[in-house]
Parts: sequence; structure tokens; C-alpha cells
Amino acid sequence: MKAFLNRNVIIGLVVGIVVGLIVGGVIVWNIPVSDLPPALLQSGYRDFYLAMVAKNYADAKDLNQAKVMLGIEDRWSAKDIVNRLQELASTPGRSDSAQLKALAAALGGGAAAPAAKPAVGGTNWALVGCLGLLLVLLLVVGAVWLLPKLQGVGVPKPEPSAAVRSAQATKAVEPTATWAGEAEKPLSQFVTTYEIGDDRYDTSFSVETATGDFLGECGVGISETIGEGSPNKVAAFEVWLFDKNDIRTVTKVLMSEYAYGDQNLRTKLAPKGEPELARPDGAVELETATLKVRARVVEMKYGVGALPDRSYFEKLSLELAAWPKEPAPVPAAQAAA
Repeated sequence: MKAFLNRNVIIGLVVGIVVGLIVGGVIVWNIPVSDLPPALLQSGYRDFYLAMVAKNYADAKDLNQAKVMLGIEDRWSAKDIVNRLQELASTPGRSDSAQLKALAAALGGGAAAPAAKPAVGGTNWALVGCLGLLLVLLLVVGAVWLLPKLQGVGVPKPEPSAAVRSAQATKAVEPTATWAGEAEKPLSQFVTTYEIGDDRYDTSFSVETATGDFLGECGVGISETIGEGSPNKVAAFEVWLFDKNDIRTVTKVLMSEYAYGDQNLRTKLAPKGEPELARPDGAVELETATLKVRARVVEMKYGVGALPDRSYFEKLSLELAAWPKEPAPVPAAQAAA
């Protein structure tokens, strides 16, 4: 793990340097517009450049330098520059109107000698050096990342989150005949485990016949939390059963010892289903028109902290099993009818 962290630190440092070089190259060496005459700039950048030259002229009072910067007669005539400066100066709300007007007046007067054209196409050695350093850093990143793989050194995997562990612990199992009071093996049997930190815990399972006919669904989800902060502190779960042959979904609320003894919480959760106290090896039973599901507590552990004792679950593992119900006998008179 330490080697993994050190490698990530190196990669992060190199990536930061690369990004800094790119941004610095854009700002300092003006990479996108190097060797381009101002006349070829996009209109928005051209206007910004005019304003910058006007400010420089206002500070230095050097008209020749301004002409060099503007690239007069290099695809951009002095007349066009003066017209654009005057248009910008007349734009309402500009704070640099006076500077723009001053440069337009100076260029329009023609008092100074024509400016020499700026050199175009020269080698920008600073840019070449920047790109060379960038290439070296990219090679370093590639070496740091690929070398352990080429040497067969595995990178330790981070520990899975509580949500991932819970998802991995939710699975169908082979039905067993170890359920007390049941003569037959269940149609379907499942095991699901909640661990604190899985704030989106909500599982469901299909109940099917041996031939794959869908009969309904059952599942478990978070019903109530207490306290504040992250992760959520779960005080109650909903165990539910849906029967495709019934118009209702049956639900029971499996509660912590504290929540079960708190009348306010029981009243609040009453509309969700019948309250049941979670106990080690305890079970709850749900029945619909044609299905029966029993949920048995396989493992449970309460959380410890600032909240009351036995108020929320750190871990809860349930085993759910589903059986078909025998159809209710039909009265003789109704059968005759």
C-alpha cells in the first residue's frame, strides 16, 4: 500500500508539472498565436490586443513601437486600424476610450516613420524547450505507471466500501430443509447483509417456481435512521413481500431494541408495517394470498457511539426463504355455484 501511495504521489506531481507547463506556455509564450500577425487574430482577441497596445502607447508614448506591435501594412492597413480603434472608443461603458482615441489620433496623423514589419517564422527556442521538457515528463509518467506492470508487481487493491461488501453479501443460496415447523424445502432462499456505511441499502429477490414461473418478490430496505452525520445510523429495516396474485404488499418493520421501546418511533413507523424486535436467531413471517416468507436473523451487531445503546445497527444479516401457501378450502356451496 505504501508503494502504491508513493507511486500515486509521483504521478500526481508529474501531472501537476505538466499542466503547469502547458498553462505557463499559453500565458508566457502565447503558444496559440505565436508568429501570427495581429490582423489574423479572431475578432475578439484582435480587439483585446488593440486595447493592450493602446494602453502601452499611453504609458510609453512610443508610436514606432505601437506600429511594430500592430504589424501595420502586414495584412492590416493603418486606416483599418484607426477605424477599428475609433469604433471601440465609441463603445458605451469602456474605461479605456481615451487611450483608444489617443492611439487612433496618433496613427491617423502619420507623424512617425513607418514601422518595420515584425519577424515572422523565427524559431521560438523557449517553446521548443518547453515542449521538450513536457515530452520528458510524459515519458517519466509512462515509466512510473508501466514499469511495475512489466515487472509483474501487482498494485494492492483498496478495501471495498460497505456498499460493495453488502452487495457482495446479497445472494441466492441453495434452499435447505432446516427451517423449524416447515415440512417442505422453500422455493427460494436468500441471504442479505447490511453493514454501516451502505446508506442506499435496498435489496429485492424474485420468488419463482422450479420451472422459472414468477410468483412474486421479497426484499429488505432501510426504514428509519436516527441521529445526524455520516454514515446514516439505521434503527429499523422494512422486510416486505409482494405476491403477483395479491393486491397488496405485506411489510414488517424490524427494529433495534431502542427503537422498539421508543413509543414515538413505533408510532411513526406504524403505517409502514407491523413492528418486530430484531433478535439473534429471531424470525419474522409474512403471508400473502399464495406466498409465505420467513426472514431469520443470522447475525446482528449494534453500533457504539454517542447515540443510546442498542439504538442502531452496525451489521445485520438476514436469511429469507419463501414457500407457496396451500390454497384456502372453498366452501361446498361456493364450489357448487
